[in-house]
Amino acid sequence: MTAKPDRARLGELKQRLDSGEIEAMRPFGSALHYSLLNAKLQDQTTAIWEEEDYCIPPLAQERAAVLNDYFSELEVQRVEAGQGWGQLNGLPDLFPSD
Repeated sequence: MTAKPDRARLGELKQRLDSGEIEAMRPFGSALHYSLLNAKLQDQTTAIWEEEDYCIPPLAQERAAVLNDYFSELEVQRVEAGQGWGQLNGLPDLFPSD
């Protein structure tokens, strides 16, 4: 998954993640919470992460509930489970540690 984060709203997204609000969303909250907390920066303007999803169209619920509020230009690329994370090694975190 790649997307352009709205830099002005990333603090709000991080607060929602830290509060557990997103993790509590059903049925996708746990997977989305993990994916966003572990998202990386592919370059200065693009976030990248692996997201587990079984919807058609992809990430429909996640987009409506969360993603469309904080990201634009969302693009999905199919990978085998776990392979996407391996490709992200060495990239900087979307949410740097404090």
